[in-house]
Amino acid sequence: MTTYLDTSVILRWVLGERDALPHPDASATLVTSRLTSVEALRTLDRLRRSGRLSDGDYAERHGITVRMLARIDRAHLYAAVLRRASEPFPTPLGTLDAIHLATALLVRDSRGVDVTLATHDAQLAAAAHAVGLETSGT
Repeated sequence: MTTYLDTSVILRWVLGERDALPHPDASATLVTSRLTSVEALRTLDRLRRSGRLSDGDYAERHGITVRMLARIDRAHLYAAVLRRASEPFPTPLGTLDAIHLATALLVRDSRGVDVTLATHDAQLAAAAHAVGLETSGT
């Protein structure tokens, strides 16, 4: 089984939030979008700039994020992903969530594997279900 991780899952792990999904076992195949790096690091910077993370906490969390993402397969933002993300989905989705969902679908279709989309976002989970993906986290 392949698990697609959206940014909400990774950020909850990095920030040590109590309601984070359990970490998958070492044999799990994990994938996310290259977009996740941008989203996660921008969020950490925003938390630091707003005073919700100290400079030291920011540096620690930044390092954790970079190391974590290095261990996860990061799918490219191919033209096919962006094209699919721009098309309608059966439920409302914002731009970044549409890119995550389109990436998970491309992973499923191009690799011929079952994909579970892990997310803490109810809207993204609903859209994933509507296009036939299993979800975890909501």
